[in-house]
Amino acid sequence: MARRNPPGRRQQRVAPARDTAPRPAPAPAPFRLGAIPGATPGKWIERWREQRPQQRLVLESVALVDQVAALRDRRVDACICRGPLAEDDLHVVRLYDEVPVVVMSAESSLAAADTLVASDLAGEVLIRSRDEAFEPAGLPTTPAAFAPLPTTEDAVATAASGVGIAVMPMSLARLHHRRDATFRPLEGVDGSAVVLAWLRACDDDDVQAFVAITRGRTARSSR
Repeated sequence: MARRNPPGRRQQRVAPARDTAPRPAPAPAPFRLGAIPGATPGKWIERWREQRPQQRLVLESVALVDQVAALRDRRVDACICRGPLAEDDLHVVRLYDEVPVVVMSAESSLAAADTLVASDLAGEVLIRSRDEAFEPAGLPTTPAAFAPLPTTEDAVATAASGVGIAVMPMSLARLHHRRDATFRPLEGVDGSAVVLAWLRACDDDDVQAFVAITRGRTARSSR
């Protein structure tokens, strides 16, 4: 027989136990790093992952002609760009200078030398592209009879055919390497600078953490 509570006494309800365990903090938003073709951010990305395992870094490919717009449109938090950049709304830190090279047909007589100087290019047809990384000045070359080609890749392909030569950073020559083309370093000519840029209005702790990494500082280093 079921037991009944005495008259006038109500059965007490046991309140459910409260979950007092602390809730994990939400994961921070990923850091979005833009990079133009030929950039080499691998070592910095690896250091970010070692020092900030709680925050993902997302690498976004950015076209050279789009490098500033990608920052202003907030598609990336910071971007590895080719300089020079003189925009007032950007912070810019120089990362490294690129080595300029001459791209030519693998059968070109210029390929016989280990390195080249400007005078070696006298009379050579200079192939240009609309997205070229920098404009070599003062070379004794002959302008091509055709308009600048759409891309650097097109310039490499045309140089490989023997029509002329193209001048570009070594990183791009390697990026668009072909069996029928080769390149040689061009001495005595300033190359382009690779820089890290970010909006002054978005200068936050995440950006400064990446800047510190590019400068070789570790998580234990002081500024």
